Amino acid sequence: MIFSETKLKGVYVIDLEKKEDERGFFARTWDKQEFNDHHLNSNLIQCSISHNKIRGTLRGMHYQFAPYEEAKVVTCTKGKIFDVIIDLRKNSNSYKEWIGIELNEKDYKMLYIPEGLAHGFQTLEDDTDVFYQISQVYMPKYSRGICWDDPLFDIKWPLKPTNMSKKDSEYELFRDIE
Repeated sequence: MIFSETKLKGVYVIDLEKKEDERGFFARTWDKQEFNDHHLNSNLIQCSISHNKIRGTLRGMHYQFAPYEEAKVVTCTKGKIFDVIIDLRKNSNSYKEWIGIELNEKDYKMLYIPEGLAHGFQTLEDDTDVFYQISQVYMPKYSRGICWDDPLFDIKWPLKPTNMSKKDSEYELFRDIE
């Protein structure tokens, strides 16, 4: 596994080291020791999948606050997404900054998202699946979201959203939460 840190401290793109032959390839997608060696949360206790029927579906921007903050490893197992992360860590040099990274079924990239960041994505193809490994159980009382089109962040979504939950469409602006 090859870990490349992004401009948001502690956020990594993880590329697989494929062992290829005439059959295809084999690659590790999880290694607790490698995560520990990179000082990442390796206590991933829950896995989830998100199936998205329609291109342009937007999910986010979600986070849980202390003491139930979540670290996540996210990968797109079918289709293609534009994955977005916002740094909400007040002591971070990149506080209130965001990044967007395309994940797709062809390159098998994964994204490590540490605690204290909001996460969301938009599907770029119909029938897209996203697989999550998560370090914390879902705690509705500690779950929050930020408006997907908050002008403070000015996220450049690739498509106009075509499908979104009522809950995601009603999140407040960050200044109103802060």
